[in-house]
Amino acid sequence: MNGLFITFEGGEGSGKSSILKSAEQKLAARGYDVLATREPGGIEIAEKIRSIILDPEHTAMDARTEALLYAAARRQHLTEIVRPALESGKMVLCDRFVDSSLAYQGFARSIGMDEVLAINQFAIQDLMPDRTLFFDINPEKGLDRIARNENRERNRLDLEHIRFHEQVYAAYWKLVAEHPDRIHVIDADRPFADVEADTIQDVVSYVNHMLREEEGK
Repeated sequence: MNGLFITFEGGEGSGKSSILKSAEQKLAARGYDVLATREPGGIEIAEKIRSIILDPEHTAMDARTEALLYAAARRQHLTEIVRPALESGKMVLCDRFVDSSLAYQGFARSIGMDEVLAINQFAIQDLMPDRTLFFDINPEKGLDRIARNENRERNRLDLEHIRFHEQVYAAYWKLVAEHPDRIHVIDADRPFADVEADTIQDVVSYVNHMLREEEGK
């Protein structure tokens, strides 16, 4: 079987990043060849772009500038990390991808989801995730988690009003409705162990499903 591209999506405080790190270890222990990475970032150039985008002092950043920077970081990350890993047969677990740009910039920033998708189609050349996990939690609860987590990175998005995060949340549900075969919802408003177990189960089930499909060809 070729490599699999699995993305983790969710609003601020959904816990997806912590789950991804744990899932990487658990899946590797089961024998899967796993690579965990993140957006924006993952490699030097993209990490530098990340520092510009998320710097709390950059409140003057235009919404379209933000969208273009995310797409630029995504392109470099894809070229250096994701595509080579997939071509070598790895399972790539990525913290955010195109769906984040559609939700945050396209919908919440009111640029337009179609417009942001067009920018990103140029960047990714039609490479979309095989599977996406959306970690579902009410925005207020997610932000409350952030406020109580002293170790979490504080970034420019944390300065946004609750209405912005509610728009992001609504956008994700719009994407879930539009892509039910690709995006699977995981209830993130539960103990870490329960969310982790569901995540592992979904990934393993998806891999087994793809293997059965290949055997049936």
